[in-house]
Amino acid sequence: MRPALKQTLICIPLAVFGCFMAFPFVWMLLSSIKSAEEIIHVPITWFPENPQWHNYKDIWSVIPLGNMYVNSLIVTVLIVIGVLLTSSMAGFALAKYRFKGREVLFMLILATMMIPFFVLFVPLFFIIKELGWVNTYAGLIVPNIVTGFGIFLMRQFTSGIPDEMIQAARIDGASEWRVYWSMILPLQKQALAALAIFSFVYQWDSFLWPLVVVSDEGMNTLPLGINMLRNAYSSQANMNMMMTGSTIIVIPSLIVFVLLQRYFIKGITMTGMKG
Repeated sequence: MRPALKQTLICIPLAVFGCFMAFPFVWMLLSSIKSAEEIIHVPITWFPENPQWHNYKDIWSVIPLGNMYVNSLIVTVLIVIGVLLTSSMAGFALAKYRFKGREVLFMLILATMMIPFFVLFVPLFFIIKELGWVNTYAGLIVPNIVTGFGIFLMRQFTSGIPDEMIQAARIDGASEWRVYWSMILPLQKQALAALAIFSFVYQWDSFLWPLVVVSDEGMNTLPLGINMLRNAYSSQANMNMMMTGSTIIVIPSLIVFVLLQRYFIKGITMTGMKG
C-alpha cells in the first residue's frame, strides 16, 4: 500500500472521530449566543438567527462570576504547583534511589489509584473539619496536592533518565538537592507539562469536593457557580445562560492545553518507555 494512501486511510477515521468529540463543545459554543427559545426549538436550530451576545454580559449579573474565577484560579493553580512538586520529587526518589521497601511503597501508591474517591470522602472531610479548614482555601487545596497518578507518571518518566548522568553530577560534588533541581527537574519538563494539563483540567472542573467543603458563597468555585445557574434557571427556557456559563468556564482549560500541547505529546510518548 502506498504511504500516501495509507496515511489517508488513517486520517479519515481520526477526523471523523475528532468531529464527534468536538461536537458537544461546538454545540455549547453556538448555544451560548442563542435565545432560550432557539435552544429548545424542535426541529433543532443549529445556528442562531439573531446572536444574543448580551448573554455574556447578563451572566455576570446573575452570579458573582468574577469572584468565582478568582477562587478557581487560586485553588487550581496552587494545587497544580503542589502536584507537580510532590510528584516530581517522589518520582525521582522512587526511580533513582535504592532503599528497602521501595517496590512495596510504589505498589501501595499504585493501589491508591484503585480506591474510589468516595471511600476517602468521609474521613477526609472529618480531618478537614477538625483542622478548622472548612470554607478555606487550605481545605480545598491541601487534600489534592499529592496524587498517586502523578507520582506514577513521574516515576516512569524519570526511570528513563540515565543513571550515569546523576553519578557524574555527584562525583563533581553536587548535593542531592542540586542534582534534583538543576538536572532532574529540567529533564522532567515534558512529563510535567502532561501532568500539569491533567491536573489543571481535573481540578478546574472539580465539583464534589468543593461542594462539601464550601458552604460560604464567597468561597464558591466556578463549577459550583454553574450549579447555581442550574438552580436559578431550572426550566428549559433558560438553558442559554447555562451554556454561556459553561463556555466561559472552559476557556482557561483550552488556553492551558494550547500552551502546553507540544510538551504534553512528548511527555506522554516518552513516559513508560523504561521502568
